[in-house]
Amino acid sequence: MADKKDIHKFETGRTMATYRPESVGSGAKAADQPVIKPRLTRRQVIKRSLLGLVLALLAVIIFIGGWDTINISRAAQKTFGSGNIFSALTPTTLKSSSGRVNVLLVGYSADDPGHSGANLTDSIILLSLSTTKHTGYMLSVPRDLYVDIPGFGHAKINEAYQDGGMNLLEQVVANDFNTPINYYALFDYAAVRGIVNGLDGIVVNIQSPDPRGLYDPNISPVDGGPLKLANGPQTLDGQTALNLTRARGDSPESYGFPQADFDRTQHQRQVLAAIQQKLSWTLVLNPLKNGKLFSAVGTNIKTDVNVSEARPLLSLFRSVPSSSLQSLNLRALGSKNYLASYTTYNGESALIPAAGLDDFSQIDTALASLSQN
Repeated sequence: MADKKDIHKFETGRTMATYRPESVGSGAKAADQPVIKPRLTRRQVIKRSLLGLVLALLAVIIFIGGWDTINISRAAQKTFGSGNIFSALTPTTLKSSSGRVNVLLVGYSADDPGHSGANLTDSIILLSLSTTKHTGYMLSVPRDLYVDIPGFGHAKINEAYQDGGMNLLEQVVANDFNTPINYYALFDYAAVRGIVNGLDGIVVNIQSPDPRGLYDPNISPVDGGPLKLANGPQTLDGQTALNLTRARGDSPESYGFPQADFDRTQHQRQVLAAIQQKLSWTLVLNPLKNGKLFSAVGTNIKTDVNVSEARPLLSLFRSVPSSSLQSLNLRALGSKNYLASYTTYNGESALIPAAGLDDFSQIDTALASLSQN
């Protein structure tokens, strides 16, 4: 047994750096003992926290980006005929005519096969945008306008699509209104409902001459009717916005529709303007919202716009402030009525230019003046 002197001698010369305690009676090796890790400095803790946060954000962005890519690609395939959305990143010059991009917006009821005349285009809007002045106009073309349809003779303009598709309708509008059509968008009315719901609703300012606002009992309960809206700003969901674009106040109990179809086309332009005001590229960062939006576009809209043209066209549309996007119709174009009533050979009521059958000269002059602004 070692005495105190021996123990003292044994420990002499040991330092904290070289000393390794041995386990007593366990036979464990020194390597099995717990190792005390050095404490991180405050700067190291901050760096690690920031790195973790950045990695988490990148993971979320990658997830959202992947989801968005799928949503956009599916919609692009249906709408533009190509799911290659990366071509949208390539700068593309839009087709234009005299410094303006003219788009024919056409609505029909193909989404409702049981609807009488589902292929008649009851909504025709000429959207003309200046490429430099951030101005534009939306002109409603009345569905009852009596025109000469090449190859088919005289008929209401809403029959042109049914007779020969979008090419024929574009030809009629371009010839009669002396306005080259650069693009078209053909949509069924379900697109309105889906897009507005995808935007979480829109705000439309109802300005009926009737102090009670608008009322049309002809909208069925299945479609969320009857339509009843007070004057003033109203927040509309998709179904109500769709009902507003369809209502004409045909029933004797209706009020707020003194001009019937002209009121309807005015409301269509209001809904389009409200959609334009709310559209934002920030939707791309919200897949829960844009999934519905892209689905509505892809399922219900057909167009001759290429994928690479979609972004610059939308940017041009959004560059026009709502105050600079005029809403027009031929009955009150520059405070002048350019239309007259007409009875067709088979006794139907129709509309023709005030200058006479097939004489669009006054209308063309008025549109040419608008195009200077």
